[in-house]
Amino acid sequence: MSVRCGSIAAPIAAHVVARRSVHARKGRVVRAHGERRPERAGRPATTAVHPAKSKRGSLAAVARAMAGNTSPTGYSVDGMGCAAVDEQLLEHEGHLKYRWEKFMETKGRIEEAEGSLEEFSKGYLKFGFNKTPSGEITYREWAPAACSAFLIGDFNEWSPDSHPMKKDDFGVWEITLPAGTIKHGTRVKIKMRKSDQGWVDRIPAWITYATQEPQLGAHYDGVYWDPPAGEKYVRQNPRPPRPAASRIYEAHVGMSGEDPKVNTYREFADDILPRIKAGGYNTVQLMAVMEHAYYGSFGYHVTNPFAVSSRCGNPEDLKYLVDKAHGMGIRCLLDVVHCHVSCNIEDGIAGYDFGQHTESSYFGTGDAGYHWLWDSRLYNYSNWEVQRYLLSNLRYWVDEYGFDGFRFDGVTSMLYNHHGLEMEFSGDYKQYFGMETNVAAVNYLMMANDMLHECYPGIEVIAEDVSGMPTLCRPVKEGGVGFDARLAMAIPDLWVRILKSSREGNLKDEDWSMHEIIATLCNRRYTEKCIGYSESHDQSIVGDKTVAFWLMDAEMYDGMSTFEPPTDVVARGMALHKMIRMITMAIGGEGYLNFMGNEFGHPEWVDFPREGNKWKHDHCRRQWTLADTEHLRYFELNNFDKALQALEEKFSFMSHEHQFVSMACEERKVIVAERGPLLFVFNFHPTESYEGLEVGLGMPGKYRICLDTDAWNFGGAGRVGHDEDHFTSPGGPQTFVGPYEQEPRPCSLKVLSPSRSAQVFYKVPEDDIDMSLSSAGENVHNLRQPGGLRVEPIGSVPPPRSNAPPPPPPPPPPPPPTTPASNAVGKLQRDGVIYDPDQWDPENASRGSSQSSFGSSQSFGHPAPPPRGRFEPVAAVNSGFDDAVPSAKNMAATHVGAPTHVAKKQVMHDPDQYDPENAARGKSRAVAAAPRPASIGASSYAGYGKAAAPVRVHRGEDGVIYDPDQYDPDP
Repeated sequence: MSVRCGSIAAPIAAHVVARRSVHARKGRVVRAHGERRPERAGRPATTAVHPAKSKRGSLAAVARAMAGNTSPTGYSVDGMGCAAVDEQLLEHEGHLKYRWEKFMETKGRIEEAEGSLEEFSKGYLKFGFNKTPSGEITYREWAPAACSAFLIGDFNEWSPDSHPMKKDDFGVWEITLPAGTIKHGTRVKIKMRKSDQGWVDRIPAWITYATQEPQLGAHYDGVYWDPPAGEKYVRQNPRPPRPAASRIYEAHVGMSGEDPKVNTYREFADDILPRIKAGGYNTVQLMAVMEHAYYGSFGYHVTNPFAVSSRCGNPEDLKYLVDKAHGMGIRCLLDVVHCHVSCNIEDGIAGYDFGQHTESSYFGTGDAGYHWLWDSRLYNYSNWEVQRYLLSNLRYWVDEYGFDGFRFDGVTSMLYNHHGLEMEFSGDYKQYFGMETNVAAVNYLMMANDMLHECYPGIEVIAEDVSGMPTLCRPVKEGGVGFDARLAMAIPDLWVRILKSSREGNLKDEDWSMHEIIATLCNRRYTEKCIGYSESHDQSIVGDKTVAFWLMDAEMYDGMSTFEPPTDVVARGMALHKMIRMITMAIGGEGYLNFMGNEFGHPEWVDFPREGNKWKHDHCRRQWTLADTEHLRYFELNNFDKALQALEEKFSFMSHEHQFVSMACEERKVIVAERGPLLFVFNFHPTESYEGLEVGLGMPGKYRICLDTDAWNFGGAGRVGHDEDHFTSPGGPQTFVGPYEQEPRPCSLKVLSPSRSAQVFYKVPEDDIDMSLSSAGENVHNLRQPGGLRVEPIGSVPPPRSNAPPPPPPPPPPPPPTTPASNAVGKLQRDGVIYDPDQWDPENASRGSSQSSFGSSQSFGHPAPPPRGRFEPVAAVNSGFDDAVPSAKNMAATHVGAPTHVAKKQVMHDPDQYDPENAARGKSRAVAAAPRPASIGASSYAGYGKAAAPVRVHRGEDGVIYDPDQYDPDP
């Protein structure tokens, strides 16, 4: 049975029970798939219980009715529009309607008081420092718990009482100063008296720039930022349009340089953005931009949400960075932190909590206001001014700096009162919709996404959530939370778990579970997009390891020179590093993310300056020289990542609606997946290579390789020829995904699949195929009829090509004399051209295999070919560079005979094309030679076998050569 797992049509178990282990810091999720239960295609993979079959019809009808129940404004009347894509939501109708009612109630009050949610979110034009048309400076601050307030700073020589402020009925303090009173770049603070008569100095909550005097070791000061016209950066480039699939480069500006220091915004713009552009990424996600006092927090302990991090430059420098990215066609996402703030009272917004009631504070009280694991304060999302503050914060970064979207950090902590701590999400919907759900935070996220998508139609908002809450990535108008995508956080945990077990010796490479890999990569909610990634900054921090470090460890320091053959560890690491990234991008989501430097296997962890490392920057930088040095293997890994991004740019497979996993074979460690117009074939086996591997696919035609992890320029052994045409045959092979047998695909293809490698095939467009008679034998799969070429849609079974059968074939010629197998073909001659039997051996060839199979065979070191109709794995004895391409001497020693002049085949009557004794309509030749095994674990591999020896091709009256493997004229 083929079912849709998330948005991937993956033929795995029809129903999956998810069991997840949650890490402490961010609640990493690892999902292991369990039992099979009947369920229709298209159901979410994470559902744990679904209604009885007797209720399905009525539930579907109710869901459809609710989906159409919308108001004139386009919003759902009751918030149950999401039930149209997930009927199980009907079981939690009460909760969903309640949260929708609270959302509409809050939004209605805002619209009544402020005019619209859009106006409400422009708070930065009212609060903080702003100038009137006449040049006067007005400063406003919400601090209802303060009894008195004064504005102090360099402008009044820090006089404690010279500039008092007035308080209104809503707890907002205000003062207006004559034009020019406060100079640009000077320090400012607000002095407040608490109810206990104590005085405190605080940085303005809406400050846009804050600095520290390094020589004094003092706390931060707010800076009044209002540069003159000549110093203001003026945006020059328009925003790039939103791509169908985002390829995100996660970057930290401060550690982006090669020198052991803090890099600047302008250095990043001038030096790093060109690298990102050349790498093929269309989006950069900037971390640690919001001001944070502690550099080692990676930017997540924010102190001043409206201020840019002063370590890397000033606001105009950041505007320069974003604008330059736009000029390169790169979109910019901000890593925004609204889930918590730093506890530092002297440096940030946490200082506005004097212990007052929560309704007069930015934060909750007790456990609702403190995150015990992160040691940080939590916002009170139900508070009117907190909603204004956070919504305005989003608008400010978009309007002022030109950001194109956000990655919301720590969304799981916001969604639940338990913050995801010491919690395992099993997939039971009761965990998502119950008393532990923080409805106020959910409503804030709904308002944020509603406002952003209404004001900026091209914006992209991504959630870092590990719980898998349903509706998180459904539109707000139908009752969803409104994110465009969520990070697929289970995927990096899968790779870390596998690689760690392998490194520690608890898991052999040949014991990797293909089903577990597919189940994790495909386990995402139907119609809710995910951003797939194999590693992010989390895996790069000291205490963890990157994929490259898990694979190669210390050998990354002295084993990466191409002047020496790779060690077994390095060869394995290089191969798996490329395969892991490719399969994650291929079927792990509708977008892709990579952390800065990991694309080329950066050899060092990230360790920010701290007392434990004597405040050094040695491990808080990126060594780009490694990726630029051509004789290092880092250069080859970098080249592969560029090719991987270029593959998506050309074929747009991540955003394509066709997504299907047809094989996850535990015996051979082979995974086959279709994504858009591409066919991906992964062979994770450490030693076994498969020649003539028959794989299923949906669209008939001619296919060629467009990307190969084993290519020479990517540090591979070059075991596969890239200039070959692979032709389909009707009827796919018997395949399994884990223990589950699959229905055969409409077509099959024979490929060469070397060990620890992956190849990507694309269908050659019909317009690119030469249909002249001189190449008709080569292009026999494109059968020309009076109505022209017929191309079946993906997933369809090809019908007969014509209602009228073509002429019967001529009588077969007398059998050829018996000769040894190695010389069975002889030389075929046409117009004086000599044809090389090394290109096609009827005793040993498998259709669709590379022409370089004999060369590859030599590099594999395999013995004489197995009998026809059986498929034997080929052991990879030597994959070194020197043996990957055979010389003339070792070519002559191969079993297919001595080489002669090679010419393009222009076959008229080539017996290699058709065997009338063995051909069967709708099946591969291998089927006629031997039956398929009863199960994937059977000892015979006949279903994947060598092709039977073809004998004849016949031509119809219309001049087309007909191959009965494609169509039997005499059914």
